Amino acid sequence: MKILLKDIHTIVQVEEDTLRTTAVKGSDMKYLPRMENAWLLVEDDIIKDFGPMSTYPDNGNIIISAEGKWLFPSFCDSHTHLVYAGSREQEFVARTQGKSYEQIAAEGGGILNSASRLNEVPEAELIKQSLPRLKEIMMQGTGAVEIKSGYGLTLEGELKMLRVIKKLKRMTPMAIKATFLGAHAIPKEYKENRQGYIDLIIKQMLPVIAEEKLADYIDVFCDEGFFTVEETEQLLKAGAQYGLKPKIHANELAVSGGVQVGVKNGAVSVDHLERIGTDEIMALLNSNTMPTALPGTSFFLGIDYAPARQMISAGLPICLASDYNPGSTPSGKMAFVLTLACLKMGMLPEEAINAVTVNGAVAMELLEDYGTIARGKKANFFLTKPLSSIAMLPYYYGSNLIDTVFVNGQAQNE
Repeated sequence: MKILLKDIHTIVQVEEDTLRTTAVKGSDMKYLPRMENAWLLVEDDIIKDFGPMSTYPDNGNIIISAEGKWLFPSFCDSHTHLVYAGSREQEFVARTQGKSYEQIAAEGGGILNSASRLNEVPEAELIKQSLPRLKEIMMQGTGAVEIKSGYGLTLEGELKMLRVIKKLKRMTPMAIKATFLGAHAIPKEYKENRQGYIDLIIKQMLPVIAEEKLADYIDVFCDEGFFTVEETEQLLKAGAQYGLKPKIHANELAVSGGVQVGVKNGAVSVDHLERIGTDEIMALLNSNTMPTALPGTSFFLGIDYAPARQMISAGLPICLASDYNPGSTPSGKMAFVLTLACLKMGMLPEEAINAVTVNGAVAMELLEDYGTIARGKKANFFLTKPLSSIAMLPYYYGSNLIDTVFVNGQAQNE
């Protein structure tokens, strides 16, 4: 089937000739390639062709008028925990009363709370709760997403999460990458035997995950009160033996060494980065690791934001992701991530859009098919309502400016 969109006000992130193969970094992040007054042809699930209206071909089976509308590649959300059971609004109320994230976790809340809930529900119920979240973010413009385990913290619980993610891949047209995050926290029963839990991950979880091909990546929460640098390296090396590439939760709560151990082990990305300095920036500059900021977490927890301006000025790329999870970021709305990046991190709208498209695709190793508008790439994009500029997307943070979402060449309905 062919779909021809005509009279598009502007195609954003368009690649006409040479296709980008690396992240957008440093001063280049403020540039967004565009084509005004354009048409775009979709054939099946692929972007077949595009051009200015002066070359309009008029050969689509279905013709859609996009007059006044802007066309963006779908958001690529490279960090979520959207497979979970129940919710944690009680912790939200506790924070309004002055308790910190760390205090709530110490009292049995936080990750351990979600782990307790998840281990109580069957797989079918977990799918029932998670699928609407996937559909929600898709209708908000996300076309590719990474989902982590980490709320099981038992052999059965972690496998259940990863099997659910595998089934969700078959139930949605979105591109999904799966990450094994068994090292999200130390379970209560292993509080006095940390190595015992690490051995459980390495000797029992990893072999099954590899055998069933349940994950693309392994992740570790390397931070104060969670896993040490030495424990993180042990886990990453074990994951690598089973073909799992590393990612890291790093430097959310403290300058933890998570960035450096991630870079040392060739991490695809290091995520959070609310607390980094010159040493971390220099380590990242000498690597292919993608620095990923999660401003929704900073907003919801009231903590520092990643120092985007310092990182960009140093020549780094930045990726932005939602961190959609029940405790610290119960939202996967990437348009709001753009707003926070501009208002709280000092990023230009163009920089923020590069961070959630091209660089998000790089952080999931999906740039070959996603992240830009290019011939031969997946037809994953969205049309906005009429805009006067790119800045309107983060500016109207309370409005839904997305008109129509296309995933694999198909317009999506609620």
